[in-house]
Amino acid sequence: MKRPKNPLTQPIIPPSTPQQQSNTILRPISKKPRNILQNSQQLLTVNWTPLNAGKSELYLPLTFPTGQTFRWKQTGPLQYTGSIGSHLVSLKQLENHDVGYFCHNDGFASGEAEGALFDFLNMGISLSELWEEFRASDERFCQLAEYLEGARVLRQDPLECLIQFVCSSNNNIQRITKMVDFLSSKGRFLGSVEGFDFFEFPTLDRLALVSEAELREAGFGYRAKYIVGTVAALRAKPGGGVNWLASLRKLELQEAIDALCSLPGVGPKVAACIALFSLDQHHAIPVDTHVWQIATRYIIPELAGTRLTPKICNRVADAFVSKYGKYAGWAQTLLFIAELPSQKALLPSSFWDTKERISDKLEIKNPEVN
Repeated sequence: MKRPKNPLTQPIIPPSTPQQQSNTILRPISKKPRNILQNSQQLLTVNWTPLNAGKSELYLPLTFPTGQTFRWKQTGPLQYTGSIGSHLVSLKQLENHDVGYFCHNDGFASGEAEGALFDFLNMGISLSELWEEFRASDERFCQLAEYLEGARVLRQDPLECLIQFVCSSNNNIQRITKMVDFLSSKGRFLGSVEGFDFFEFPTLDRLALVSEAELREAGFGYRAKYIVGTVAALRAKPGGGVNWLASLRKLELQEAIDALCSLPGVGPKVAACIALFSLDQHHAIPVDTHVWQIATRYIIPELAGTRLTPKICNRVADAFVSKYGKYAGWAQTLLFIAELPSQKALLPSSFWDTKERISDKLEIKNPEVN
């Protein structure tokens, strides 16, 4: 469902690639940041520009640290910083529940970064209207939405999203973040905020200079060959890998999934993540063990106890789409977030039974992303 009116005045401009903080292994070559805030006291004096989107449209703590992206950092209370193309941007949940934004780079007044921010946040889609539809079709979603409003799906740069989720395979959040930081540090240094270094995401040509041996030494393990292989495969695409990835936005979902799965290290679940978070495939459902458990608990209980085979994965995805429609991926994102231990703490205990609370304790000890 499209928002009838653009809350920002500038035209939407497709995002290029973002930036990030460096891993301790590497330091940036360029040392001169522009208009960068270095401490909390300076952050308090920022003139935040309102996004004109209330909490029901965007709540930062339910959007950034919940597994969509590993490149944005928390740089203050209810505040997150990251890069959108060549722009270094901070977002803050204001006291009136609106979101304010601040660009640390020169040139923001031109409107280019503002348009890219609007696009990155998927603000052309009305979250509150979507959730009204989801509430009407699902009593449980209706109950959860009272406590977890504003969980928005991002529209990331496809190359950046792809590389991040290749890193995520059978991995935990801490290690994924270190890997993504390492790769991000190969891009152009944009500056530092609150002790974090941020970079424009590296181009394919720059990523091609990173060897498998270097990645293995940095702790990528078997994923090193997938990163190298995927970069090589993209560079060999007619017209360039970046254009090829962008073209997937125009395909049907299964066609986009199949195309992504032709890349080294990309399986159906990783492909669905990329499709949902960067390719406008709003009904993509990334099915892993966690999403399968959600489905068998609340949507298709008849599949409880089955093995998570490719056929069952398809049935789970179809069940979400049947229940929630063409934006099923957005509904699934909220249901997934509600299962995270950090978010369950915000919900009344009546939402969870004893068996689930025991499971939470086990997940906290080994927080892996499947």
